[in-house]
Amino acid sequence: MNAQTQKFHIDGPVGQIECALDAPDAGTPVRGIALVAHPHPLFGGTMDNKVAQTLARTLVQLGYTTYRSNFRGVSETAGTHDNGIGEQDDLLELLAYMRAQPGQADLPLVLAGFSFGTFVLSHVAKRYAEAGGAIERMVFVGTAASRWEVAPVPENTLVVHGELDDTVPILSVYEWARPQELPVVVIPGAEHFLHRKLHILKRIIVDAWR
Repeated sequence: MNAQTQKFHIDGPVGQIECALDAPDAGTPVRGIALVAHPHPLFGGTMDNKVAQTLARTLVQLGYTTYRSNFRGVSETAGTHDNGIGEQDDLLELLAYMRAQPGQADLPLVLAGFSFGTFVLSHVAKRYAEAGGAIERMVFVGTAASRWEVAPVPENTLVVHGELDDTVPILSVYEWARPQELPVVVIPGAEHFLHRKLHILKRIIVDAWR
């Protein structure tokens, strides 16, 4: 993502997981920790996807020590694509690693995902909460409600979607959000990957934290 990005590996359920860490500038108060999940790996999704990078960069700017990882079978992460099931186990392993780092055991936690990453994170959040873990907030972009069974999320989740998304039609996101009474922030003229609209996504997130 930038010159300060630290790449590292942790042991996962089926082998190594390739991870990246971005931290706020030295001297900046650390507000919490964050985990960002990337889009579908069978369609070119990696932790270096531009939307995932924008989520990470924005959260770092807001003061969060931010982690990303590649899903199974992507780059240096072991295993093969597991339809979002084994990927949940891997992210829970990364969350445990994050919590085990010095000073991070009790910091507020943010989970942020894009597309397929929202599906995986929705179930990670459910399992994490059931195990007694606390989540400060979630950010979902391009929520994959038309393609996978995205689990319900906390009421303060920030849901952002492109008006012209033809990968995940916005009506499917409304149908998912409606019974949860979740507002959906719509970026006019934006397609799924928010081409030329990433600065708007960043502004929406920063404004939501004020």
